Amino acid sequence: MFDCVSPTRLARHGAAFTSQGRISLKNAPYTRDFSPIDENCRCSTCLHHTRAYLHHLVRQNEMAGAMLLSIHNVTFLIEEARACRKAILEGRFQEHFSHWSSTRELLVRQ
Repeated sequence: MFDCVSPTRLARHGAAFTSQGRISLKNAPYTRDFSPIDENCRCSTCLHHTRAYLHHLVRQNEMAGAMLLSIHNVTFLIEEARACRKAILEGRFQEHFSHWSSTRELLVRQ
C-alpha cells in the first residue's frame, strides 16, 4: 500500500482503487457507466468525472486519464491510511482489516 509508485503506475494502466476492490477502466462495461469511480470518494476526480469519461480518456491514451486516476488513487490511499489510523486508535483495527483481507481476494482475481 505504501509503495510510492503503485497508485500512479496503476493509474497509467487504467486501474483505480475503490472500496469494492480495484477496477480497470479500460474494460468495456465502463463505456456507459456514468457514476463516479467510487461513490464514497470525495476527490476532485470522483466529484467531477464519470467512469465513462475516464474510460474514454484511458482508451484514447490521453494523459489526462492517467492524471485524473492518479489523483483519485493517491487520495484513496491517503483516506485509507487515515481510516487505519482511526481504527488502531479505537482498538478495532482487526475488524477494519478483515474488510480488506476479504476484498483482497477480489483484487487478486481481477
